[in-house]
Amino acid sequence: MIPGNPKYMELSPRQKIVLKTLIKEYVRSAQPVASGILVEKYSLDISPATVRNELTVLEDLGYIHQPHTSAGRVPTEEAYLLDLGDNEAKRLRSTDKEALEAVLSAAESFKPAARTLAELSGNAVFWAFHKNDLYHTGLSNLFSQSEFKQSEMLFDVSQVIDRMEEIIDGLFDELPEGTQVYIGSNNPFGAFLGTTLLKYRHGGVSGLCGILGPMRMDYPRNLSLLTHLEEYFK
Repeated sequence: MIPGNPKYMELSPRQKIVLKTLIKEYVRSAQPVASGILVEKYSLDISPATVRNELTVLEDLGYIHQPHTSAGRVPTEEAYLLDLGDNEAKRLRSTDKEALEAVLSAAESFKPAARTLAELSGNAVFWAFHKNDLYHTGLSNLFSQSEFKQSEMLFDVSQVIDRMEEIIDGLFDELPEGTQVYIGSNNPFGAFLGTTLLKYRHGGVSGLCGILGPMRMDYPRNLSLLTHLEEYFK
């Protein structure tokens, strides 16, 4: 698990609110976020001018950037790390728990659970048992993300899929049991991706379940899904 980043404590309470709200909106929309959207949509008790000032500070600190001169801002890799350290997992909705538990208790294999995870997360899911025993699903979720609709990015994602077994083989034995998060530059699947993983042991067999998506994936939510899965296997 990525530990809480002490640099997060250097931000003021207002800067944390602005950053967390910007991340939330960007994860939802995949579009650069303007200050006006933050104030109007999320009813922030801060003036637009103050939000703009705080965004400038956050940009200077390297937590957000402007992809274009006239565009809004998007979070950087550092922003996701800071946000995750402050809030590692969301409370899982009861409907999500019920959906997961239904397939886990009724299914004779892990595949229905993998498909349910892909549906709930909106990302791709892979499931491996040691080496050379890999199943993946939800690839259409991955290819449908707006980041990957450009031809060059589509090629990059396709390469990751082609190398998935090789990447997992290299990870499997080294990973400790429990949940792990890989964001951007430290992600063995690709610097343009985000990954949440669960390595577990159940019935004498080790397994590795992962949720793979764009770097703007909802890490706290995906962690909550895998944490619930982990509790089931204990």
